[in-house]
Amino acid sequence: MPWKLVSLGTLLAAVMLSGCSTTSEKAKDPAAAQAGSGRCDAKAAEFALGKKASPQLLEEARTRSGSQNARILKPHDMMTLEYRSDRLNLNTDANLVITRVNCG
Repeated sequence: MPWKLVSLGTLLAAVMLSGCSTTSEKAKDPAAAQAGSGRCDAKAAEFALGKKASPQLLEEARTRSGSQNARILKPHDMMTLEYRSDRLNLNTDANLVITRVNCG
């Protein structure tokens, strides 16, 4: 009887641990995993400099920069100061014209 419990316990542990493994396509293809890393590349969003801020421009800049998140920062806006490598910042002047593009 004890051997049956040990065997059953081992089988149950193996089944539980098999759920923790990943076999996604991104894990198999390193180029795909690197392309979707979510890290921000501010140079790719510099096309927005001098343009008026809008939700459409923000989304296009976020997509081109490869970031996961993006925000428009107006003068005197309150903001969090933690650095996030996956976030794009579009800084504007009082007229909502983009004056600076950076990550963080």
